[in-house]
Amino acid sequence: MIRGQEQPGAGREDVIAGRRAVAEALRAGRPLHKLLIAWGVREKSKEVDYLLAEAARRHVPVERVDRERLAELAGTDHQGVVALAAVQPYLSLEDLMEALSSGFGEWRRRRGLPAAAPAFLVALDEIQDPQNVGAILRTAEAAGADGVLIPERRAAGLTAATARSAAGAQEWIPVVRVTSLPYALERLKSQGLWVVGTAADAPTSVYAADLTMPLVLVIGSEGKGLRRSTAGVCDLMVHLPMQGRIGSLNASVAAGIVLYEVVRQRGTGSRATS
Repeated sequence: MIRGQEQPGAGREDVIAGRRAVAEALRAGRPLHKLLIAWGVREKSKEVDYLLAEAARRHVPVERVDRERLAELAGTDHQGVVALAAVQPYLSLEDLMEALSSGFGEWRRRRGLPAAAPAFLVALDEIQDPQNVGAILRTAEAAGADGVLIPERRAAGLTAATARSAAGAQEWIPVVRVTSLPYALERLKSQGLWVVGTAADAPTSVYAADLTMPLVLVIGSEGKGLRRSTAGVCDLMVHLPMQGRIGSLNASVAAGIVLYEVVRQRGTGSRATS
């Protein structure tokens, strides 16, 4: 999805690329302006049948176009399907604090998450690779995190490449964009959340840490890790034990392992999927 992309003569629109991403936008109730499908895309498939049926049900115009047109719009692997939608703004820090004060009630109801679970947020510290950001969004949504914080600057936002990697997860998990990540973490700490950072040289293994309390899990970039200002806010720093010669993991892989250690420790049960 491209947040706030300018479309000639159409104002500001999001471009949602890929069959799964468009399907998730429809399932999430996202209003679409138009569904664009490439010539030659096979209609007799479950995915495309679903998209066409939902578009008809919601009175969304469908247009057949060349693949080159989709590539111009999406700038990524679009699988022959692109949707145009109204811009969905990022949430603000104040939106997040308000949701936290209510125990994330509405956010959790929308996603079918347990109402009484401890708060569980993920913060990304200047991760600039959109594929990594998208993959973390996808895993965070699947792990039941309440939301993801992204800095305004020097970080990948919600682009078409991010959305393609997220496979529609960004339609469900709240994404909060903040001016200062350390300040946002301090605000969350003031409300009783623990801030847990990740670093290769941290003294505590993630498997020895108590991750059952309300927390914010902070993931740093692959090259630099957490900034000093961000690490200074953390209550606890954890590492992933490495057995081989390689000294680090891809940021999204590391995030996935730690996210699911939180799930394991909390004993969060799975829910049926449709």
